[in-house]
Order: sequence, then C-alpha cells, then structure tokens
Amino acid sequence: MDVMPLLLLVAGSAAVAAAARRTPVPAPLLLVAIGLIVSYIPGVPDYTLDPEVVLPLVLPPLLYTAATDSSYLDLRAQLRPVALLSVGYVLFATLVVGWAAYRIVPGLSLTAALVLGAVVAPPDAVAATAIARRVGLPSRVTTILQGESLVNDATAITAYRVAVAAAVGEGATWAGGIGEFLLAAFGGVGIGLVLMVPLHWLRTRLKEALLQNTLSLLIPFVAYAAAEQVHASGVLAVVVVALWLGHRAWEVDFATRLQEEAVWKMVAFVLESAVFALIGLQLPIVLKGLGAYQGLSAAWYAVAVFLVVVAARFVWVYPATFLPRLLSARIRRREESPGWKGPFVIGWAGMRGVVSLAIAFSIPVELHDGAPFDGRNLILFLTFTTVIGTLVVQGVTLPTLIRLLKLPGRDTRAETLAEANAQAQASRAAEQRLDALLADERNALPPPLADRLRTVLERRRNAVWERLGQVNPVTGETADDVYRRLSREMISSERAVFVKLRDARYIDDEMLRTLLRRLDLEEAAAYRETM
Repeated sequence: MDVMPLLLLVAGSAAVAAAARRTPVPAPLLLVAIGLIVSYIPGVPDYTLDPEVVLPLVLPPLLYTAATDSSYLDLRAQLRPVALLSVGYVLFATLVVGWAAYRIVPGLSLTAALVLGAVVAPPDAVAATAIARRVGLPSRVTTILQGESLVNDATAITAYRVAVAAAVGEGATWAGGIGEFLLAAFGGVGIGLVLMVPLHWLRTRLKEALLQNTLSLLIPFVAYAAAEQVHASGVLAVVVVALWLGHRAWEVDFATRLQEEAVWKMVAFVLESAVFALIGLQLPIVLKGLGAYQGLSAAWYAVAVFLVVVAARFVWVYPATFLPRLLSARIRRREESPGWKGPFVIGWAGMRGVVSLAIAFSIPVELHDGAPFDGRNLILFLTFTTVIGTLVVQGVTLPTLIRLLKLPGRDTRAETLAEANAQAQASRAAEQRLDALLADERNALPPPLADRLRTVLERRRNAVWERLGQVNPVTGETADDVYRRLSREMISSERAVFVKLRDARYIDDEMLRTLLRRLDLEEAAAYRETM
C-alpha cells in the first residue's frame, strides 16, 4: 500500500491551513482553491473521495469534536429553529432542488433529480463551524447553525437512501420512506442515549489520562458503528453521546481534560484541512465522467442548481423564523424578535461540504435491473459545483455581509463581568473550604504555605477583574496581561537554567523532563489560552 499520497495530502493541507491563519481568507476556502489548482499539476495522484472512508471514518470524529464544543443547554434553548432547519429544511430542499433539477435538465428522471436534491440539501458541519468560528457570528446565530449542521446529515442521508431505492427500482414507497426516517432518527437517538451513560461512567473510572483519551478517540467510531449496524443514524448517535460527554466533562480529572483538548484540536485540524483540500482535488475526477453533458449546457445546469439551492434556503428560513411567532403568543412572550438580519445571515450561511460529495460518490453505478444509473455523473458534477459555489460565493462574502449588516457581536465586556462574578463566588467557597480545612490540626501548614494558598486564590479572583480595568498606556496591556507575560519570562529563564544544567551533566534527561513538566503546568496556569 502506497502511503505517500496520503502523507502528501495531510502535510500539504496542514501547511496551507497554517498559512491561511496569516491571511484574511478562511482556511476552508484557501484549501479548496489550492486543491483545485493542484489537481491539474502533472504527476499529482487522483484523490478519489471514497464514501466508505469519509462517512464511517472521517465524519464521526468531526461531528464528535463539534458536538463536545457545543453547548447542550444552548442547543436545547434553540431546539425549535434547529429542528426546523435540520429536518424541515433538508426535506424541503430535497423536494425543491429535485423538482427544479428535473425541470431544468432534459432527460433527468424525477427519482434521479430527487437523489441530487437529497445530496445537496444539508449544509455541512465542517464548513459551518469552520466559517462561523472565523467570522465571529452572534452567539444565537452560531448556536443555530452549529445545531443544524450536527443533525441535518442524518436527515439527508435517510432522504438519499429512500430516493436511491426509488431510482434503482427497489420499490420504495412513502410509507417505507417515513418508516426508514423514523428508524434512523429514533434509533440513532436511542442508541446514543443507551451508550452515553456507560461510556461516561467508564471515562470517570479510568485513572490514567492516556487510557481515558484512548477511549475518547474510540467513542465516535463506536457510537457510529453501533447505530449503523441496526440501520439507525450513526450521525445522531455520535451527536447525542458527544453532547452528553461534553456537558459532563467537568467530572473527568484535569489531566484528561488538558490532554483531551490538545488531542482533539490536533485531530480536528488535520481532518478539516484534509477534507477541504480533498474537495478541490475532486475536479478532474468529476469532469472525466460528464460524457454528453459538456460545455455551456453543463455550466448552465450548475449555475441554475446553485441558485435554486441558495434561494430555497431563504424561502424556508424566513417563514420558519416568523410563522411560529405569529401563531404562538407564548413564543412572542418568551423570545425577543429576531429581526430580519439574523435570519438573513442564517440563510446565507448554508455552505455545503464534504458530506454532500461523499454521498454523491456513493450513488450506485447500476440500477436494480443492471442498467447504468443514468445521470450519476451529472449528479456528481452538480454536487461538486454546488459545494464549490456555496463555499466560495457564500464563504467569501459572509464576513463582509456581517459587517454591512452591523450585527451585534458577542458582548465581551458583559461576558468578562459574568466570568468575574462567577470566579468571585467560587473563590469565596474555596476560601471558606480552606479555612475549615486549616482549622483541623491534621491539615496544619506552616504560615508561609497557608499564605501561598490564599495568595493563589486571590490572584485567580482578581485576574478577571483586572481585565476590566485600565490598560498600560505604553503597551496597551491590562495588568493581567503584564502579569502573565512576566510570569512566562521568569519561567523561560528557569527552563533555560535547567537545560544548561542537563547539558553540563549536573542533572540527567529524566530529571530534566520532570522539571520541565512542572514548569509547563505552571505556565499553563499563569498564561492561560485566550483564543
């Protein structure tokens, strides 16, 4: 097995993603663009997007990390709009895009057109979260988009299976389609509910961070495979498990959380980078099979389907936003009016991604009677152009659109104030606990050590308040920023001395690693990540 193409893909996509951080262009868009260019360089191998790899091996970890980073409570608060988008909109888009493609493309059967509709219906979890993080959407809009992208793949995959069954002549019926949808939905959620408690119990019982993180890496694949084994939705099973584990992550020890965060950031970075690069690299493969659909006719079909996909989302989003408010006085009392700007951004943020392409590549080559699946290559081409079109057109213009609409961003001052108040309450509880412990003679400490505990506690309490205070007129830093910078400089000096002592053979490498580990933990506490 030649692993060089895979290594080149991972290394190249990671390098492009890293370079994108120094540019105003979101990494997904730059990766797609570079992939398109590289695909025509002589000697570059064909990177065929294999659905047998993407769906069971790439999608579960990406869904898992996105779901664990989401808020179960926020998603529950936005359950109605999330459900309307992830289920209602996907089915609506399947029918609208399918019917439009049937009317636009001569010779394309209605069942094949509905397959296309199901394939391009779901906005992609990877694309949505990657773009949303970069452009700084308001928290409510971000929650809705993330919630939609976590669940809509399950709806689209089920709709696709029903449409393909009808297209290949397996006698699909409306009743059968509804039954399959219910099995996928309730089965996926049910398996997630069954797995989440024992998996969390096992995570909390394992005492080594290494074992806990090994389990963490296996969980999304276990949940996905268990659900798919009984023809339920693996997507929903992964999301349910991940939301629960993320919600209860505080019950796992600190070492596991620190290690797990680093591990999953690396996994998500590598997979997201490779996935977007793969999208661009599909162009030669897609164009090879077009056959009779060439030139201006193929371009016209691509533009028409892209416009229908974009328009259908707006046609759904505004009624889904305002009709429930119009029909329910309870909703009007409980929720503020969303205005027209938020729904507009949600409508425009419907980027498609790798899941649509993976589903399209899984379309069977032959019908049930052995005849070729007429229109398969055209569906693949239209899926590819729709994915590229939404990523480039909508992804590039989304930051500008947000600036033009002047959407209120996150209120960082209010969030910092809430953080400071929460820290103050926690510090008071910790101080009371410390006083109670020190009153017990079994916990007697020399005064300098007891004072050190109180100093650390006071430092933690004051650090957040200092971010609300005045800044240094010379550097623009808050007192907290200066404190962390000076702490880091001091720790760097200590680290240099330890290395010098190791080089002089005064201490050995094992002792050096022990001392550096201690400094690393102190630096992590003093110089917390702010991104």
